[in-house]
Amino acid sequence: MALSDKVTSVLNEQINKELYSAYLYLTFADYYEDRGLKGFANWYMIQVQEERDHALALRRYLLDNDFTPKMAAIAEPDLTFDNDLAPLEAGLEHEEYITASIHHCYEVAQGEKDIRTMQMLDWYVKEQGEEETNARDNITNMKLFGSDPKGLFDLDREYQTRTYVALTALPM
Repeated sequence: MALSDKVTSVLNEQINKELYSAYLYLTFADYYEDRGLKGFANWYMIQVQEERDHALALRRYLLDNDFTPKMAAIAEPDLTFDNDLAPLEAGLEHEEYITASIHHCYEVAQGEKDIRTMQMLDWYVKEQGEEETNARDNITNMKLFGSDPKGLFDLDREYQTRTYVALTALPM
């Protein structure tokens, strides 16, 4: 069964949103790099890689279902930050936006009775739950420990230990 125009349209748009996420998180990493917080920069560089993986997995899904993705321009992030908590809060807000977008993709697939796409999107729904939890945890940690130089140093060191784990297969 071929994917409907509605499903391919929202999935193609989601690719752009995932690539924008990577672009946005790159600016967060740059902010922390400029501040000398290499652990926080590392956290967001890994986010960049994960968001790119999410886009590429959606691309592969479309290609495997006989639809050629159409790449759109990626908007320029326009956020500036006054403190170390601000990127973390912006990150949570963005993850909530992406969650809503994934839910919309799911609703479109459901409306089209596209069970295969719904199954694929189940992975993204679960992933977004994890992304929002991580974002909230980062905010909590910053609020608890970030105002103290030693606490911020320890938190930054902890975030330096995060490692990238490549998406090894298309989420299904």
